[in-house]
Amino acid sequence: MIIWLTGLSGAGKTTIGREIHRIWKQEEPNTVLVDGDAVRSLVRFNSGDDAYSLKGRHEAASRYCDICKWLDDENINVVCCTISFYDDLRARNRANLSNYFEAFVYAPMDILIKRDVKNLYEPALRGDIQNVVGVDLLLDEPTDPDLRIDNSTDCGDFTALAEDILRQALKQRAIK
Repeated sequence: MIIWLTGLSGAGKTTIGREIHRIWKQEEPNTVLVDGDAVRSLVRFNSGDDAYSLKGRHEAASRYCDICKWLDDENINVVCCTISFYDDLRARNRANLSNYFEAFVYAPMDILIKRDVKNLYEPALRGDIQNVVGVDLLLDEPTDPDLRIDNSTDCGDFTALAEDILRQALKQRAIK
């Protein structure tokens, strides 16, 4: 099964995804976490001047889809956390991945600006940096996610939320 967490930077994808992975891996050791930031850090995975351009981001997101397909074909469960703001790639996932479950993690821009752990939003709003999704790159918000998670408030302990998401994902896909 692939649980695909998508949303803007700072929405909580990785925090929630790490907790889902921790819980799921206890019962299913063949479970991995694919995090967009971690994958981007791989040597030459997505480098160059246009890595964060619209084209570069699409290329990287396409690679996340490929990684998930490869792991899926090997019967490995995946929790994938990525901005992934392309409708065509989410449709590709639905068509090509078994037991694909898409969760959109949402937080309003004012909350994202307050969190801004990567220091992206303020510099982008000032015009100091470009290619920031949600500021100068528009987000294709998922139109039909399996689950929409409002993460407007910081609940602190994400265990209960992660357990609920995992339970819903497994139930919707008739697993367990």
